[in-house]
This record gives sequence, structure tokens and C-alpha cells, in this order.
Amino acid sequence: MKINQILDQLKALSDKSTLTYNTKHGVGENQFGVKLGDIRKIAKDIKSDHQLAMELWKTENFDARMLATLILKPKELTATELDALVRSVKYARVSDWLNSYVVKIHPDNEILRQQWMADDDPMALRSGWYLTTLRVENNPEMVDVPSLLNRIENEMGSTFPDAQWTMNFCLAAIGINHPNFRKRAIEIGEKLGVYRDYPVSKGCVSPFAPVWINEMVKRHPSE
Repeated sequence: MKINQILDQLKALSDKSTLTYNTKHGVGENQFGVKLGDIRKIAKDIKSDHQLAMELWKTENFDARMLATLILKPKELTATELDALVRSVKYARVSDWLNSYVVKIHPDNEILRQQWMADDDPMALRSGWYLTTLRVENNPEMVDVPSLLNRIENEMGSTFPDAQWTMNFCLAAIGINHPNFRKRAIEIGEKLGVYRDYPVSKGCVSPFAPVWINEMVKRHPSE
């Protein structure tokens, strides 16, 4: 399928409310305002097309990049190419999809994680903390939890907003999954106050780490 056909398809799916929502949340003019469900439907029809995905990414269009994360083939990216994609991201939601559908399964993600955790690029840090949270949850032997808590305590209050979000996820993951460090994780969250007043919809859990940790532990007391 030709890139112009896909761009025309995305443009035709422009939704006024989505466009308004995206704009309100910082997405610039280079977007069509396509509902995420519609982007997923297009990706389902395409299945995977690495070349097309890379062409879509080069447009820098928000919706095109969201689609690209769903149809590219992670194993066809070198570590250098993936690093470049991560650094070129302009919006958090694109970063989240890139992390979930590409970074998470790339064969070199551990090497990149270690590099990104020592980086000063906001999106590289965001991806580094995203991967570190996965290690905390699933492979704790790969990380030094006390050192992570020290770093979070010293840096989370003043780091880049994009990196702060996934760093906070890591703090919550430590408190939820590691009872021996739960008290300290909660204390750090209370001390820093990051996301304490974050607005949440009814029925959703606050991203404020102490509330998040306690709620998840309450729901799964045996874990």
C-alpha cells in the first residue's frame, strides 16, 4: 500500500472531538485527529509493513507515527535505528505506543535501557524508565532496587516531565511488587508529592505513588 493512500485514509477519518482533545493535550498542527480505535483498524488491515512504517514515521504526523508503531517490525531495526526513533518522538502518547509495541520486544532493549538510563534526552529517559519498570516487575534480579529508589528520590522531583511519568511508574512498581521496599517507596512518594493533585476520572486510580501502591496492594493482598 502506498503512503499517500494511507495518509488520505487517515485524513478521511479525522474526528473533530479527537482533534480537539489532541490539541488540548499538546499535539501540534501536524495531525488529523484520528480515533485510536480507527488507527488500530487500519493497522489490522495492513498487518505489518516495515518500509511503509518508516515512511509514515518520516512524515512526523502524529497519527501516522501512531500507526507506524503498530506495523513496523522491531527485529528489522538496528539498535542505532531504534535509538533514533525514540529520540525523535515529540509526544508522550507516541512514545508510549513505541515503547509498548517496539521497544519492549526489541532484542537489544537491555543494552539500550542501560544507555538511556544514563542519558539526558527526555524521551530516551522515558523509554529507559519504562524498561526499568518492566525489570522491576518481571526480572528484579536485573536491577538494583535500593539504587533505583535513591535515584528516584534525588531526581524525580526535578526531572523532565516526560521522564518523570515513567520514573513514577517505576516507583509505584517497586512499592507494589516488593514488600521489603514498600514503606520506603511510599515515603519517597509522600516526600516528593509528584502527581499528588493529578486529576483522575471516577473509578480510576491516582498516579500519585502512595495512593497507587496502597490501592493495588489492597486489591491483591497476597502479592
